[in-house]
Amino acid sequence: MLTNLLIKNYALIEQLMIKPHQSLNIITGETGAGKSILLGAIGMLMGKRADTKTLMHTDSKCVIEGSFLIWSYNLKELFEKLDIDYEDETTIRREITPSGKSRAFINDTPVNLDALREVGRRLIDIHSQHDNLLLGDNLFQLQMVDVCAENQGLLKEYQVKYQEYRTIKKQYDQLLAEYNTHKNELDYNKFLYDELAKANLQADEQEKLESELKLLESSEEVKLKLNEALGFLSRAEDTSIIDQLRTITNGLEGISELSKTFGDIYERMNSTLIEIQDLTNEIEREEEVVELNEERIEEVKERVSFIYQMQQKHHAASVAELLEIQASLENKVNKVLNFDEEIQSLKEQLEAVNKELMQLGESLSLTRQGVAPDIEEDIMRLLIDLGMPNATIKIEQSRTEPGNYGIDEISFLFSANKGIPPQEIAKVASGGEFSRLMLAIKYILATKTSLPTVIFDEIDTGISGEIALKMGNMFKEMAHRHQIIAISHLHQIAAKGNHHYFVYKDHSAERSVSRIRQLNDDERIQEIAQMISGSTPSESAILSAKELLELP
Repeated sequence: MLTNLLIKNYALIEQLMIKPHQSLNIITGETGAGKSILLGAIGMLMGKRADTKTLMHTDSKCVIEGSFLIWSYNLKELFEKLDIDYEDETTIRREITPSGKSRAFINDTPVNLDALREVGRRLIDIHSQHDNLLLGDNLFQLQMVDVCAENQGLLKEYQVKYQEYRTIKKQYDQLLAEYNTHKNELDYNKFLYDELAKANLQADEQEKLESELKLLESSEEVKLKLNEALGFLSRAEDTSIIDQLRTITNGLEGISELSKTFGDIYERMNSTLIEIQDLTNEIEREEEVVELNEERIEEVKERVSFIYQMQQKHHAASVAELLEIQASLENKVNKVLNFDEEIQSLKEQLEAVNKELMQLGESLSLTRQGVAPDIEEDIMRLLIDLGMPNATIKIEQSRTEPGNYGIDEISFLFSANKGIPPQEIAKVASGGEFSRLMLAIKYILATKTSLPTVIFDEIDTGISGEIALKMGNMFKEMAHRHQIIAISHLHQIAAKGNHHYFVYKDHSAERSVSRIRQLNDDERIQEIAQMISGSTPSESAILSAKELLELP
């Protein structure tokens, strides 16, 4: 319920505040006085886009703020989903700066327009003679039937099961598609894997093989250089480096006792001799190992060539990458081999969930079938009261694939004239017929659920007399359970309000502004009398106004 509406610097409104009553609020005023501007401002709270053209004074920001009592709307879950603090009395605020920047807040939490629309449509329902597309929407028609059938609990249970079904179905379809893809590639992938697995590649072997090949191909030169080194070190008679070092060392040993310096020199020379002898032994061992092995050279060349071929074939830069590809191929091959079991398991789950889903869907269908005749009867009765005695309404129910709202498609068929078969509403209803039909439907919904604040914007266009009285009574009846705001130009409807607000233009300043004020009993008599007979109402018009208002 809207408890307070504040509008600052919006279009022709400098500042306006209204505190609507919890039941039926009537708004009247001259054409162009600002009633549509008021609705435009409320639309801003519901997430409609805005720009600087909405600013009355372009150097100040526009502020539109609405307070709502929402404790009966069951919106806590929605607020949690949107990460907004929930309050039983919730405040929505829109601000538009002179630069054109728009900001929105719910309970002082900044929100985007999508979140504002999601919350706003749950708080305010604006219906005008130009806004009847919703009535021709099959989903709206289905939801109306569900409300009348009190299917909220059953529908939620169905939707939980439907989401479970969709999740498993998605997994099953993906697995099946993956299986078919991999199955077609199985033979090729298995060939590639077997080729790599048979090769028994080692992560560091390429570097080792390339190093070994380099050595093998240089073995003749290496053996020559090693023999040459050994010739100088140990194999030359009397002139080998080791023999000369040994002679020098023996000579130094004879004087090593004479001083510490000589002793140190001897020790260093002796260490050098030992190191040279060790080095010579190592060279001799390596010289014995190194040999020209053409067979091994060919083996290594073939292995290195194979590795290069595999790298080119698989677009790999190293053996490590080839091993990763090998592991991936093994996984693909094994996955195909294990697919049958996984697919069968998911298929069984899918069939079990689908069975439960269809049972819930059938239950929904039965409740919808059961309540449809009552809805048709209620709408017909209301349409007769609204001056459409020859109207026909038929609710057609057909089976469809399981969706988020069950296994049914609902279509309201309508005819306003005798002898004309009912057809889809969007094809046959005129504007005035749409308005009265939607009023009848919202009247029925108001008896079944907690509607938000409902705003009717001059949907009484084209009616008068007794029909206008009946429409006013419908508004009043709806207002026993819901907050109704009705913008009207008919005195019969205006007289039914619990509170009556008058929108007018104030020309006292340099610039005209729109204002609104609540009328007292005397002012209401005068306003309704003027609605009956013009700006200077007759005595009979005043008496008629009192009679309509049930005032003495």
